[in-house]
Amino acid sequence: MRYTFVMLTNSELTVIGIIVVTLGLIAFTRLRIDLIALLVLLMVALAQLVPANAALSGFSSTVVITIIGLLVITSGLEQTGVMQWVARQLGAYGRGSEAKLIALVMLAGAAVSLLMNNVAAGAVLLPAVLQVSRESGVAASKLMIPLAFGVTVGGMATYFTTANILMSELLITQGIAGLGMLDFMPVGGMIVAAGLLYMLLLGRRLLPDRTALTQSFHQVNLHDTYELAEQMWQIRVTSDSRLANQTVQESDINAELGLTVAAVWRGRETITIPKSHQMIFPADELLIVGHEDRLEQLLAWGNELIESDKHAVKGVLPIEPIEITIAPRSNAIGKTLSDMKLNRDAGLLAMALWRDGRSFHTDVRKMPLQVGDAILVVGQSSDIQNLANNSNFILPAGEYSAQTIESQKAPYAVGITAIVLALAFFNILPTPIAMLAGAAAMALTRCLRMEQFYAAVDWRTIFLVAGMLPLSLAITETGLADRVGGALESSLMSANSLLLFAIIALLTMAVVQVIGGQVTPLLVGPIAIKAALQMGIDPRAMAMAVAMACSLAFITPISHPVNILMMGPGGYKFSDFSRVGIGMTVVALLAMLLGLALLWGV
Repeated sequence: MRYTFVMLTNSELTVIGIIVVTLGLIAFTRLRIDLIALLVLLMVALAQLVPANAALSGFSSTVVITIIGLLVITSGLEQTGVMQWVARQLGAYGRGSEAKLIALVMLAGAAVSLLMNNVAAGAVLLPAVLQVSRESGVAASKLMIPLAFGVTVGGMATYFTTANILMSELLITQGIAGLGMLDFMPVGGMIVAAGLLYMLLLGRRLLPDRTALTQSFHQVNLHDTYELAEQMWQIRVTSDSRLANQTVQESDINAELGLTVAAVWRGRETITIPKSHQMIFPADELLIVGHEDRLEQLLAWGNELIESDKHAVKGVLPIEPIEITIAPRSNAIGKTLSDMKLNRDAGLLAMALWRDGRSFHTDVRKMPLQVGDAILVVGQSSDIQNLANNSNFILPAGEYSAQTIESQKAPYAVGITAIVLALAFFNILPTPIAMLAGAAAMALTRCLRMEQFYAAVDWRTIFLVAGMLPLSLAITETGLADRVGGALESSLMSANSLLLFAIIALLTMAVVQVIGGQVTPLLVGPIAIKAALQMGIDPRAMAMAVAMACSLAFITPISHPVNILMMGPGGYKFSDFSRVGIGMTVVALLAMLLGLALLWGV
């Protein structure tokens, strides 16, 4: 191995340097990963590792076209109410024993993820599963991880997962036939079955039972879940107070202290969700939400605490709050509630935020939002209803629904999807062309308006894939993939081919925990394919192993966006995923290797 390192060419060393820089940017900076991908593209192009036209080819690649088509078709199914109907069926039949619910939730997640992006599948089913949890009395903490894992293993059984599409593209760029639905489904089906058995026999016993925490969509428990009684205070404004004769905004009570004014009592008048221009006068009584140490600072401004039974305070909130969740690919990610205009002037008041198993009540409007964050919101029904039409947020199922669903177009959406799947499944048309045709058909039949068509495309994913593809090409073109593949061949020359598959899968899984499943195949894929070719192993089987290993994201919540999405509603701690996910990883890995051995002869 020392000789191999000495003989590395300048181009190979440059590629290694770019990989190290990329991993460092992902691990140690707060730069968005799609911006990092663009920087990678520029580094590859400026270093002249590939021609300029090749560096930009990712934007016209079949991967990008397929992903765009898939996202638009998925949006068409949502906008016409098809996916909401699927979620309602889950709610209708999802009653019974805990084991039955876990099985139903996992199967529903796997089935929906066959047709759409994994994160979108989780987001569609999340409100319905929470409703099932509420109506059945089974804690959401018993169902959210099964939903996440069901969606993930279902994604292994379909071509329409980003890692699967990418690995198929990498095969094609090396002159090898790509992979399709018929290739992924048999092995993926075995993984789904094995994962379901594991969850029913062992995994469900490892799931936490946090009934008090995870029923937060249950209105009667919201106060307890967010510990509002311990964080709500009634004060009286004195004539000497800094608040006196100031508007809510001028008082700086939120900007300086991070406290929230939830209501104002003035004699017999109750002012709910006071606007920023609402005046505060001496003798007004305010309902304040925030931490006690900030309250002490507020009292030092010349205000009086109204002594009362803390357990009675929770009954004085004029309007019952609801909980909303930050959706995947939301424009709210990285922004604050102030940036999102989710404020009192819009008739909405954010009382608290739930993240990583705990609630926050102070400086809530200043916290950058993350996927899966839950926000306790107070507002009039009409203002809350407006949020139902906002794709940045997920609302409880059955209480508010989007008004823009074109249900009469549902048959068109279903028909278009079925035709596209048939064209791709039977190889009548190349998959990218079939997906693009389906996307166009969604617009032509008015299942989607053109503004919805463009909004459906997750441009962050597009730029991520298009930006990272040149690095994958450079790994192959500079000979680095051949060199690493040769090293693997020499070190595993006498080993069973199945051992190589296991090693590559474990390596892929380890990388996924750090940089995610959308980038990993572009780094590991070229090397794995070259190693297979040099060892006389079917490269298509190896590509499938890498693609599926990119979905072995069960051990940590940060390894997959759908896991993060379930954190808040499930009330999970970081360790909950590890406790259940280690066994799930072992079972899925063994099922994958068994499927490859039986069906691909590895």
